[in-house]
Amino acid sequence: MQADLSPLIAATAQWLTCAYPSGGGALASALCEVQARQAVTVAAWLRYPTQMDAALVGIAGPGGSGRLDWITGADGTGAPDTDEDAWRTWVDEVVASWAACLLTDPELAGLAVTALAGGSHTAGVPAEFRRLLAPDEADRRAAALLRHPDLLAPVAELHHSQLLERLRPGQALIA
Repeated sequence: MQADLSPLIAATAQWLTCAYPSGGGALASALCEVQARQAVTVAAWLRYPTQMDAALVGIAGPGGSGRLDWITGADGTGAPDTDEDAWRTWVDEVVASWAACLLTDPELAGLAVTALAGGSHTAGVPAEFRRLLAPDEADRRAAALLRHPDLLAPVAELHHSQLLERLRPGQALIA
């Protein structure tokens, strides 16, 4: 994959873990972050299935976290520090919404991971999403807020219908 989605994935996962943090210590925070990153990776790969798609978002930028911050009430937390908050410009609202859907609906997460099989992002690279698809009890405790359907509903509902459309049978991802 020539076009790199890692800045978008990292920023969007960071936004999710800041908005819905783990309540535990360092291990719980790490488990929460892994789950967010796996969900965001699947969502980003679905949203930008080709090298061209990934390259275009790299050039144009994903849009930032402004609307997500407003929806979750994080937009009024003080004056932004442009240097410290620069990562927020790489947050992708659609990817965050799709990741929220995947984190709160195990069946949908399974369909999404299955849809990635054979795509350009997974070609030649073993991709494992166990913490997204089959979280154990420690994962669930660590990401209690991140996986809470009622808390994530405002974010998940933003682009839920687009995710369902992308996962509709016969809607092949372009390799």
